Amino acid sequence: MSRKGQSITLSISERDKAQLEEIALKFGILWGDRPNISKLVEAIARQQLAIAPNHDWSTNRLEALVQSVRTLTDAGKSEEALAIADLLLERSELSIPLRSQIERFKENLPPEWRLKIDNYRLRNQPFQLSYQDATGKTWSFTVRHAQINRHERGEYLDCWCEETEGNLDISELTNNWSLRLDRITEAAILPIKGEWHSTLAQIEVEMHIVGGLAFAYQTKTNEDIVNEWLEDKQGVRRVVKLISNTYWFTRYVLQNAPDIVVVSPESVRDRIKQKLQTSYSLYF
Repeated sequence: MSRKGQSITLSISERDKAQLEEIALKFGILWGDRPNISKLVEAIARQQLAIAPNHDWSTNRLEALVQSVRTLTDAGKSEEALAIADLLLERSELSIPLRSQIERFKENLPPEWRLKIDNYRLRNQPFQLSYQDATGKTWSFTVRHAQINRHERGEYLDCWCEETEGNLDISELTNNWSLRLDRITEAAILPIKGEWHSTLAQIEVEMHIVGGLAFAYQTKTNEDIVNEWLEDKQGVRRVVKLISNTYWFTRYVLQNAPDIVVVSPESVRDRIKQKLQTSYSLYF
């Protein structure tokens, strides 16, 4: 003999009833093809559905997530940034200014070619692209590692490419290119077969830091291998770091001259010495 379940009566408005039916429909809780409120209540009682406050996210949490959207975008992770943006827009506690920021972000998503590059990088997928340099010349590159980095005031695609012709860096780094994002040609970004490299080509550079910069210098965890004070030279900090591009490294050293002295390798030291000599000659 079957056992009948106990019944309860809900005193709710038509609006609340419609909302409960909408929730039941959303979770597939039906009687035939109609949403079933009784089964919905039963699912909640059996903890098959969890009830949680929907308006309890703090301002700090929301602001941190908005900042993460900016950070992910700058890092070239547009898909992740978009997913968090959509999550934020679902929150009723999001303030009007923060909501406006997120809506502006979605209205100004990166162009399709940038999304392609981001997607290939995240999948470790080699690709080809076309690039127009400052003189208007178009280059074709076969990319097997890529990073989106900010150098000074611009965003660049730092990449390891099969092509080395025209690269003026030292021989160990001629596969590395630093391409301004706004000069990448939209039309020709295509996936290719082959291996993806785990990093850019890199070399170790030793430098000695003196003066106030020696005390203010902070270790760069992704670059610095050694960071120590020299015992035989008071106030001199020895730093050994990995670099992938002598152009950007030279600019960094010259911006901090004379507090940085490059010790090795000789090829990098000579380049910086030549820059300093040329600059010196212009003043005399």
